[in-house]
Amino acid sequence: MDFELPFGVKGLQELVVTTELTASAFNSGLVEVFATPAMVALMEKTCQLSIQPLLPDGFITVGTLVNIRHLKATPVGMMVRCESELAEQDRKKLTFKVKVWDETGMIGDGLHERFIVNADDFMNKLTKTK
Repeated sequence: MDFELPFGVKGLQELVVTTELTASAFNSGLVEVFATPAMVALMEKTCQLSIQPLLPDGFITVGTLVNIRHLKATPVGMMVRCESELAEQDRKKLTFKVKVWDETGMIGDGLHERFIVNADDFMNKLTKTK
């Protein structure tokens, strides 16, 4: 199946940093600031949600590559905004540019790749490998 998606599709997600989203809560650090794994999850979610309405029924995207920079710390209570843009498509492979800001400026950026898959086929392959 061919997937022709509009170039430049954009996504936007926002959240407030809570203690559950901190480096100490994720065990990725020892301080109460926005965790890098939480930022990566926000980036992936933003990309996934931007493209999902454009896919046929039964199809989803799965993340396959994250290449990001976490540029500065964000404290608990601060708003964080992630923006994504579909930068490239090679058949089922999608490459997004992602940027994240808090209330004081940019805190992260990078690239994220996702692949379009049939959800049922994807899950069926997993159960066959057990």
